Amino acid sequence: MGTDDTPTVMVVDGHPIWRDAVARDLAEAGFTVVATADGVASARRRAAVVQPNVVVMDMRLPDGDGAKATAEVLTVSPSSKILVLSASDERDDVLEAVKAGATGYLVKSASKTELGAAVRATAEGRAVFTPGLAGLVLGEYRRIAQGPDSKSAPSLTERETEILRHVAKGLTAKQIAARLSLSHRTVENHVQATFRKLQVANRVELARYAIEHGLDE
Repeated sequence: MGTDDTPTVMVVDGHPIWRDAVARDLAEAGFTVVATADGVASARRRAAVVQPNVVVMDMRLPDGDGAKATAEVLTVSPSSKILVLSASDERDDVLEAVKAGATGYLVKSASKTELGAAVRATAEGRAVFTPGLAGLVLGEYRRIAQGPDSKSAPSLTERETEILRHVAKGLTAKQIAARLSLSHRTVENHVQATFRKLQVANRVELARYAIEHGLDE
């Protein structure tokens, strides 16, 4: 984190005007913008040096796409969280970004306030998606999970599956508890049990597992 635990951010976008505007908006919102990049190669180089907490990533870059850039950045800065900010809401773009390691995906119609909230949530390890895209991703991976290998998935209880679905949407334990009329401790106990069953270390990995296996019912 930057000064006073402010998340550090790198903005990757091939369009200079948009890139500068996003960087300016985030700086005005109180984030520490440590670098900008205009493509896959420059994103990798700069991420290796600055190790940003969050990378705001476009999907259309001059020397590749956002999915490739995401994978490259995570190779040199594995602790970074990737938030895609793209004009595209195409299914293939969203799925490729998530497969490459993106934590969240926003379309560029998001407001400054929504972007700031999404960057902060991403820095905290929560999955963030533009409304409608989370369902698209979960639905696609549910279809994949219904293939021949789906029976090998660990067995979760109905309550664990329900909580996992909310974790994948980026809700905190407190928010899940309120929504399901459970105590905060009960939700945390279910989350920890799910960690053990799925052999994941944190909520980001848990959310990614939910997306990959469609455990939303």
